[in-house]
This record gives sequence, structure tokens and C-alpha cells, in this order.
Amino acid sequence: MNVEVVHWPAEQARLHELRSGGIPRLVVVSTGEPPVVVDCLEDWVSSGAPDSERDARIVGIARRAEIHGALPWMDDDGLLHHRDGWVALSPVEQSLAGALVERYGTVVGREALADRAWPNGAQTRNALDVHVLRLRRRIVSLRLEIRTVRSRGYLMQAVNGNGNGTHEG
Repeated sequence: MNVEVVHWPAEQARLHELRSGGIPRLVVVSTGEPPVVVDCLEDWVSSGAPDSERDARIVGIARRAEIHGALPWMDDDGLLHHRDGWVALSPVEQSLAGALVERYGTVVGREALADRAWPNGAQTRNALDVHVLRLRRRIVSLRLEIRTVRSRGYLMQAVNGNGNGTHEG
């Protein structure tokens, strides 16, 4: 997992972009107060700190990023991005993935997914199952999975290094 190094305060705009994209980052503070750390994918160190401290913080951020996983996101071209990879999705897959990404790590009901994919209705229960299966196959390369939560719906999550989801299902 790559951790981006950002120089503060010179690269404030870049820090904002990395935060928005859920990219792990180490802020190197050269002057003034450090920025407020907003999530577990960020840490800071003084520019005068020894290289060993900087390296230790980068390793810590990378470990947290692996445990918590960087959040997937959809771009305007219908590509689903996660960590360093992306996959192209069909229009129906985009709708389904969009709903699952918006509620990443939580259950999205079958009806809500069907309404997103087919706002005018007219699709069968089987159609949703087929499209979710296709989406599942497409996102494997991103180390993402869609879990079925019996009688409730579906949930998207990262796959950990053992091939198992990061949450109990």
C-alpha cells in the first residue's frame, strides 16, 4: 500500500485531494501547527524528525490502510476504483455499485438496489441476482466483495489478505 508524503503547509490543496480520495498520507510539517488529522489513513511528523520515525509512521499508516481498507469510489466515466486498481462497469453495474459504495460496509436492501438499477421498475428478483453476480465477478480484481446478508440485502467490503472479508458476515 503506497503512502503519499505531503509537505505542510505548502501542499494544502494536495492534502485535501488525497483526503477526498481516501489515499493514505503522511503530512510532513515544516512550519506552524500541523493540520488536524481527520482519519486513520493520515498521520504527521515534523520535518526535522529522524528518518526512522518517518519510516515508522509510514509503516503504521500502511498497516491501518490495509486493515481498514481505502474506500472504493466511482468516477464520472463509470469506473470503480479501489486502492491502486479500477474496473469498467456496465450502466446497471454502475447503479448497483454506486449504491453499495455510498453505503460501503453496511447493508443495502434488495429493494433499494433494484430501485437504483431500474428506477422505472419492471425487473424481476432474478435480474437483480444475475447483475449482482456479474458485479461480484468484476470487482474481485479490486479485492472487493459483495456479501449477501440473509433477508436484508447486500453489503460491499474489502477482502483481507486471507481472502476473507474484513467484517463478519
